[in-house]
Amino acid sequence: MSNCAIFDIGKTNKKCFVFDEEYRIVFEKSEVLPETIDEDGFPCEDIDLLSNWVQTTLGEVLQMPNFQVKALNFSAYGASFVYLDMDGKILTPLYNYLKPYPESLAKQFNERYGEKEKMAIETASPLLGSLNAGMQLFRLKNENPDVYDKVKYALHLPQYISHLVSSDCVAEITSIGCHTMLWDFNKMNYHDWVINEGVSEKFPPIVPADIHFSNPRFPGLKIGTGLHDSSAALIPYLAMFDEPFVLLSTGTWCISMNPFNDEPLTLEELSNDCLCYLTHQGRQVKAARYFGGHEHEQAVNKLATSFGADVDFYKELSSYEGSELLECYLDFMRQLIDKQVVSTKLAIGSSQVRKIYVDGGFSRNEIFMNLLAEAFPGLEVFAADVAQASALGAAMVMHPTWNHKALPSSLISLKNYSKI
Repeated sequence: MSNCAIFDIGKTNKKCFVFDEEYRIVFEKSEVLPETIDEDGFPCEDIDLLSNWVQTTLGEVLQMPNFQVKALNFSAYGASFVYLDMDGKILTPLYNYLKPYPESLAKQFNERYGEKEKMAIETASPLLGSLNAGMQLFRLKNENPDVYDKVKYALHLPQYISHLVSSDCVAEITSIGCHTMLWDFNKMNYHDWVINEGVSEKFPPIVPADIHFSNPRFPGLKIGTGLHDSSAALIPYLAMFDEPFVLLSTGTWCISMNPFNDEPLTLEELSNDCLCYLTHQGRQVKAARYFGGHEHEQAVNKLATSFGADVDFYKELSSYEGSELLECYLDFMRQLIDKQVVSTKLAIGSSQVRKIYVDGGFSRNEIFMNLLAEAFPGLEVFAADVAQASALGAAMVMHPTWNHKALPSSLISLKNYSKI
């Protein structure tokens, strides 16, 4: 049996998985690493600690006698750069994408490159300060030019983690295209400002997401490029389903992702928290965000306090049948669904979507699923269960390098809530 190892690097949880040829998880390790601070005292990922954890964990996995790891890939959060000098040394902290962005610098950028709304539409990136990774590079160039001049390569985090093992420096489309303000979605190339500013010179060549590298230090191991985690999570769905769909990924944010909507973003969509990603094949994904999970958590805590109930009361609603608590929760959920429907319809646009797949926390909430299905009577609505979708997607990209079997048909389990 061959195996594929995946590092799935989240903002909080760092995970390592080993898959067998049936895409079953046969090993899992998870770690929460303490943060450090940057030169301004702002919390950030400890890139040295993370690098050591990846290398140490990989060494452990490769030594395990019951696995034959033939392929390795990575998924990680986006909007984060690792800056390397000519010798491959890290030059700066891994700046936090939540770090406030200087208003004066944003103004300078807008004065130089035109109205911000036009830029946002062309790059399919809501104006989000440091969450626009390109703006981090613009900041480094203007605030710390001596360090900027030493940068040989600016690597997106997934590609840096890959570089740790392969020693290759590459750029990859899912990382470039995730609200970075670097990519022109009309030209499907770096935006003019990236060229004019000279920032493009800091990027290595763009390579396809499904290529692999080798390193003599790890004989026989095929090493992937790394992927942005949101795009990686779409891969199992794109592989399993041919009919146009929207994936509603629910957590703190509820993100409706439509890989079948190639309409350019409008100003109205941008103002309603829409953006675009790119699939691993370079196709546009129209996405709309709603802070649904956060709103749900706040409401549940408030209701639990008011009625003296456990904060998990909504998971056992049969115990509260006929009570005022249940009625209040239902009223809140109807309001939440109304907002969710607005967001999801923005992602659908005029595309011929026939199905909605819901994964994450709300996929296990019967009230959410039934209300959502009622709100989309013309569409099929399913709760989807995929084990570690981002890691699974990263493994599937590597399929030809380690797995001679066909993809299993049972990668995604579905529960139908449709009201058609």
